[in-house]
Amino acid sequence: MDYKTHIMRAIDYIESNLKNEIRLSDCARASGYSDYHFIRVFREVTGLTPADYIRKRRLTEIIKRMQQEVPISEIAFEFGFNSKENFIRAFVSEHHILPTEYRSALNSLKLYEAIRFEAPPFELLPEFVHLEPFAVVAYKSDEDYPPSFWNKYNSRKWSKRLSGGKVCEDYGVSSWNWQENRLDYYIGIRKENALGDTDGTVEIMIQGGLYAVFTTPRTSHFDFVNTIHRTWDYINSKWLPNSRYRRREGFEFESYIEESRTFSEKIYIPLEGE
Repeated sequence: MDYKTHIMRAIDYIESNLKNEIRLSDCARASGYSDYHFIRVFREVTGLTPADYIRKRRLTEIIKRMQQEVPISEIAFEFGFNSKENFIRAFVSEHHILPTEYRSALNSLKLYEAIRFEAPPFELLPEFVHLEPFAVVAYKSDEDYPPSFWNKYNSRKWSKRLSGGKVCEDYGVSSWNWQENRLDYYIGIRKENALGDTDGTVEIMIQGGLYAVFTTPRTSHFDFVNTIHRTWDYINSKWLPNSRYRRREGFEFESYIEESRTFSEKIYIPLEGE
């Protein structure tokens, strides 16, 4: 059975009613399923419950309007949040920063556009470079999800805290912690630029050697984080398995200057030949 066709009808219904009350029964009816089967199939196809999808979509549309000179509470009310407190609670739960922090910094957030099941093909060719070793002074993430830590780092201007006020390239550095079966993630700047407050940081040595460097396609403020995710997925699921290289032990990292507003970053994968 073509579940996606049925679920797409419900998604179209949701998208047409983001500013209205959306009842589960109406979504199920649009899809042609009973309430019970609609919830099960929707989650199987999208990875989200209908309620999660509606909340993420509403928050995304609110965020797109937060650059306007309109009170945040007024925008949130337009999309069905009946109190400022409920909106703030939902925003913090999703992005781990306050709405006011985002509006002040306008940092890149992971947003959720309307689901479309037919995605265009995605392909990137890397540049191969040999790097000399260098050190990064960084904060260790206290989040399970790296974009949530980037939200804190960018909205609270920790890069300039580290540099003493200078705009610097930021590095998101990661390695797999086999003992704890988790990703260790850090964000910071190169050691030579760390001339400010470095309390609470660690120093990470990036090994020299061969790296594949993927430059993410330039995109918009609102699709930047999703484009980064698509690039990582492509590297891990398509490029590496079909290349003549192996991932070398050591830190992988991504780099970007937030204030550049170019909405493209570089991803560095340490390599060794087959």
